[in-house]
Amino acid sequence: MIQNNMFNTQGVQPLQMKSAATENKPSTPAESIQSFGTYLQNALGSVAAQETQAHEMSNQFLVGKANVDQVLIASEQALLSLQLTTQVRNKVVEAYQEVMRTQL
Repeated sequence: MIQNNMFNTQGVQPLQMKSAATENKPSTPAESIQSFGTYLQNALGSVAAQETQAHEMSNQFLVGKANVDQVLIASEQALLSLQLTTQVRNKVVEAYQEVMRTQL
């Protein structure tokens, strides 16, 4: 049996849809903003953790404790996460500018 050990998927949780019956009370705008802020904080923390892991892997490679494949995978994951974060930021700035341009 072939096992794919290239990607660590142990911490990955499947997405689950919340039904309207399970949500008792609607969230207020302040709660929505706070939860969105928490989500952004967690996402940025995850990107920073990936960059730190890539840096540690490159240091281990220099000492001879890590394989070049592991280093390249870790650094590519960190690069892709950073690029995604940059693109999301650009889209948010574009949306903000578009809202500010609209005339009431």
